[in-house]
Amino acid sequence: MEFHRYVALGDSFTEGVGDPDPERPNGLRGWADRVAEVLATRTDDFGYANLAIRGRKVDAILAEQLEPALALAPDLVTVYAGANDIMRPKVDLDALVGRYDEALGRLAATGARLLVWTAFDPGGSAIYRPMRGRFALYNELVREAADRHGATIVDYWRMREYRDWRYWDIDRMHMGPAGHALMATRVLDVLGIPHDLPAPELAELVAASPAERRRANLAWTRAHAVPWVHRRLTGRSSGDTVRPRRPDLGPVE
Repeated sequence: MEFHRYVALGDSFTEGVGDPDPERPNGLRGWADRVAEVLATRTDDFGYANLAIRGRKVDAILAEQLEPALALAPDLVTVYAGANDIMRPKVDLDALVGRYDEALGRLAATGARLLVWTAFDPGGSAIYRPMRGRFALYNELVREAADRHGATIVDYWRMREYRDWRYWDIDRMHMGPAGHALMATRVLDVLGIPHDLPAPELAELVAASPAERRRANLAWTRAHAVPWVHRRLTGRSSGDTVRPRRPDLGPVE
């Protein structure tokens, strides 16, 4: 199987937040770059665009990225959206996924191979566990939409490895380098693309004392949770000044 025009849409998950690389646009690599690097070895005329911007909710992703993606005439499209909406209790998930469904239909109508994600299972996190029901509802709605349009599901919900915090960034909101590396292998496996990507290297697992955990939680609250809440209260986003790092199809170097 070969793809020649790969376009990635979404939020921080697809932009690559948590997987720093100062030599790349926006200083990030991420799972999508890793997938593109493998796909590029299978054909001489491969192009890759990444339109994702951190902090974007579903409606913003559709408003800003759908038309540019369609204009690029891709033969492979990946879309990850919804995490920034699920965590807002007032968001109507049925209506939201209804709009998402329409956009998936437009992408599928191009004939491109379409991959969409379920949300991860927050059952292993004391922070996100109270919203587990909303995550599960969103997933069922997305599965229905994917079935309707012949899209392929990348089932993040069932990837139990991500209950290991070593796959996550220090902010506990984004995957770290190991998480992005693992996700790249899962995407390639779903596509049926042979690869030799190595298993992610994990830091040594060190048991922390209760006092150390309290100090770590306090530091996380100050450095990451409080700024996140402040942005929500003031109507700002971490992506307000960010541009897509690969807005046009281009070769992978």
